[in-house]
Amino acid sequence: MMNAYLNTWRQLKMSERRLILIAFWLLIIALLWWFAIAPALKTIKEAPAQHRELDKQLLNMRTLSAEAKNLQNQPRLALDEAQKALQSSVTQRFGSAAQLNLTGERASLTLKNANPQELTLWLTQARVNARALPTDVKLNRIGDTWDGTLVLNLPKK
Repeated sequence: MMNAYLNTWRQLKMSERRLILIAFWLLIIALLWWFAIAPALKTIKEAPAQHRELDKQLLNMRTLSAEAKNLQNQPRLALDEAQKALQSSVTQRFGSAAQLNLTGERASLTLKNANPQELTLWLTQARVNARALPTDVKLNRIGDTWDGTLVLNLPKK
């Protein structure tokens, strides 16, 4: 079989051989470009944007880590202190739009037409000041407000 190719090659004119060799090398160069050079250039081009995105993620993770350490280093609250802090924060943030029921280490907040920004601020305040963590949330969006209940766990005695 190889001899047949060699015989065919030898029978070609020199200009035909040159054209075939040029086509072969062009094919090799195109394959080298598509599978080796172009992907590397794309990676080099995209690297700065990816690096900036990773820096943002790292900064966010460091911020969250610092916040978690600050929360861990806060002194423990007694249950009655946590309940008082939670009750006062509900009254301050929501007024008559919310009702808080305290049962031991659990607090149930019922909301009616609550402002979403106030809810966000209250959740942060509840976590920091009363060490309360949400365990169950059932909220419905009604226009620009929220209705529903949140159940939070307070620090253990």
